Amino acid sequence: MQNLLYTIAVILVLLWAIGFFVYNVGSLIHILLVIAVIAILLKLIRG
Repeated sequence: MQNLLYTIAVILVLLWAIGFFVYNVGSLIHILLVIAVIAILLKLIRG
């Protein structure tokens, strides 16, 4: 389960970077970034 969270977080960060620099979609990209950061923090906290 922890590897899944980490994988999802990495994918979301990549999507955020692509969207921010290429498409600049707006608030959707920042929501993806927040979700990715939360997933990374959960992985770090859980161990």
